[in-house]
Amino acid sequence: MPLPGRSLLLAACAALMLAGCATPRLGPVERQQLAGRTYVVVGASSGFGQGAALALGAAHANVVLAARRADLLEEVAARVRGAGGQALVVPTDIADPAQVEALAAAATQRFGRIDVWMNIAGTAAFGRFWEIPVADHARLVDVNYKGVIYGSHAALNQFMRQGHGTLVNMGSVESVVPLAYHASYSGTKAAILALDRALNQEIRHAGRGKTIKVATVMPWAVDTPLWGHAANYAGKAPRMVMLDGPEKVVNALLWTSLYPQEELPVGWKAHGAVTAHWLLPDLTERIAANIQRAEFEKAAPVPVTKGNLYQPMETGRGVDGGVRARIKAEDAAREGTGRP
Repeated sequence: MPLPGRSLLLAACAALMLAGCATPRLGPVERQQLAGRTYVVVGASSGFGQGAALALGAAHANVVLAARRADLLEEVAARVRGAGGQALVVPTDIADPAQVEALAAAATQRFGRIDVWMNIAGTAAFGRFWEIPVADHARLVDVNYKGVIYGSHAALNQFMRQGHGTLVNMGSVESVVPLAYHASYSGTKAAILALDRALNQEIRHAGRGKTIKVATVMPWAVDTPLWGHAANYAGKAPRMVMLDGPEKVVNALLWTSLYPQEELPVGWKAHGAVTAHWLLPDLTERIAANIQRAEFEKAAPVPVTKGNLYQPMETGRGVDGGVRARIKAEDAAREGTGRP
């Protein structure tokens, strides 16, 4: 008996989601392909950027490390070189277009070309939109969206000159599913996805679609230092359900640099959220908002902070953010009080 139209649609979407939700894995062949390639990694001081830089170093790639924390970049560079890669440190504030142009110039002067440019740097601001100062919203846009524009512009001009290259921009599941209490962050991630879609069409029209690629990587919420670096006006420590580990996204970034596709949700949760939003957008957004509110209600109180919006922070110097361990401790403490 044939399925009704809507059931057939749901079944087809579920099949597509399950077929595509496996996280790509780098094997020995792919790791060999990374060797000798030149990568610019913007946001290399911690989180995904540091993880990608270290993995590239282990694969004997050339890695140009960019972020604001010069001392930490030097530490990462030493580990890259110790693993067999080459490293160049270029302290950069991605929100400053002149510094981004200088980054591109330094990379090409040292290595002669740029094979892959990764715009991974980003920050966040948590809380009710109207309770976050408008200057903080503006700074977040400067970093998360304008910074990606500056980096993409520098990368694509170099790619056009040399005839090839891959641009990897860090989106999020929030590029598709906007999340309450993350309003400006969600807005910037949606803008990155739209930007990348448009860039791919312009590159196609320029006749370079086979040799120059733009990819958007869209992970689920991940345990990185971003949570501790974010501006926070919610009065509660940031949380999210079922956080992924950063290694899954680092692996996806490197895979995408070799096999670029326009959009890559990372893992089954990201695929599921994107598919659910395609089917039932309003319901998906309501559920996501309710989950986020419930998580804030369970969190420990914390003071208001501007995080790393304007100045780098000393804390959060690794790939993992330790958020899963904190959430586990908070839940254990709450259960010990007998509160639901």
